[in-house]
Amino acid sequence: MAALRQTQSVETKHKLSNTLRNWLPILHSSLSDLGEAMAPFVESNPVVEVESGYEEEFEKKIPRKVISRAVSNSRTEQIEALTIQKRTLHDVLDEQLEAPLFPTPISQDIAQFVVANLDENGYYEGDNAEFCEKHDITDEAFEKIRLRFAHIDPIGIGSRDLAESFLFQLDGSEISDEAYPLALEVIKNLQEMHSFSSREYFSDVMKTISTFRNPPSIEYQEESAQIVPDLMIYFSEDEQIEVKLNNAYYPTIHIDTNYAVEHEFISQKIKEAKSLVDALDMRKATLYKVGLMIVEYQYEFFTGGQIMPLTLKTLADEFGHNPSTISRAIANKYIACDRGVLAMKEFFTTAIDDDVSNAAIKEFLVGVVKQESREKPLSDMKLLDLIQEKFKVKMVRRTIAKYRKQLNIAGSSERKKLYQLGL
Repeated sequence: MAALRQTQSVETKHKLSNTLRNWLPILHSSLSDLGEAMAPFVESNPVVEVESGYEEEFEKKIPRKVISRAVSNSRTEQIEALTIQKRTLHDVLDEQLEAPLFPTPISQDIAQFVVANLDENGYYEGDNAEFCEKHDITDEAFEKIRLRFAHIDPIGIGSRDLAESFLFQLDGSEISDEAYPLALEVIKNLQEMHSFSSREYFSDVMKTISTFRNPPSIEYQEESAQIVPDLMIYFSEDEQIEVKLNNAYYPTIHIDTNYAVEHEFISQKIKEAKSLVDALDMRKATLYKVGLMIVEYQYEFFTGGQIMPLTLKTLADEFGHNPSTISRAIANKYIACDRGVLAMKEFFTTAIDDDVSNAAIKEFLVGVVKQESREKPLSDMKLLDLIQEKFKVKMVRRTIAKYRKQLNIAGSSERKKLYQLGL
């Protein structure tokens, strides 16, 4: 009996490990890419047949309850209201081509010229000489303005090449002051980066560089893919919020358990196919639970309010997973509700440490600057001290400078001049 129980335990663990191994790539993929994520598991399996869930257009599968609360009257307008309002890269950049980064007409002309001469990866490939001659300015003056793109989102846009893109992104990163000098060396010598592997802080530098966008426009290239929401969130007839999986778009897995040939190979393939079905069910269960938690924490949003601060750590603690696993799980996942189709990541704020969000820090930063002395504005170092004391977190000065620029707050010396001018 003991031997039998041990055999059953081993078989159970084997099935679970197979399911988990299949589950992660299936969980991490978007709904539109699910078929591609499953392909490696089914291509060599003769007992599996996958039926795609993309036989109809998305609009035909939207539950009436999702659009019943839409403001517009016609069904066509209601459906259009549920499409993602995707902004192009140029839309995002145009909003930033103004003061304080580009306060003068010539600086705005240069910025617009840079944007007009970006290649598909977001790198600048324009002819400075032609522009400078036409506007009677020096190349140095042009480059001084172009380099301000280091403070434009997405960071890295407007750089000339990969190395300069990484330099732009380095200044906006949260790498420690101790590791920063080595990071500069590594980026300037990308081809020989491994020659620095014995240096102190090398692992910190590589960890930071691995988070950089490559190429700078990558997130806008990815948005060109078809977007289908995983979840529908809507009000029922009795005004209760309901969460519904977009099952219509899930592929259906058919397993031929009556395969004509009886063989150990076929039996193994049937087991693998069943573990694939289990993995697909785990994906559905996980995302459904994510949807329920989003409704619980963001109830005010679904009733017309604002999205509240919510960290990935909160979700990770509920699931018993690492926040990085949850981050990948919600990447490229979308929710359809009567307020539109939103990316799941929009319901979360980036955690600085534990339950502290960058949104909370930025709000505190704005409040402190509003109350500062006009004769002696606070320096970035002083702002850093106040924030670290308030939130009990460890940050670096460059992060404060980055937040300031994102909030259009001038440096302390510039603010003092503005105060003196009565602005």
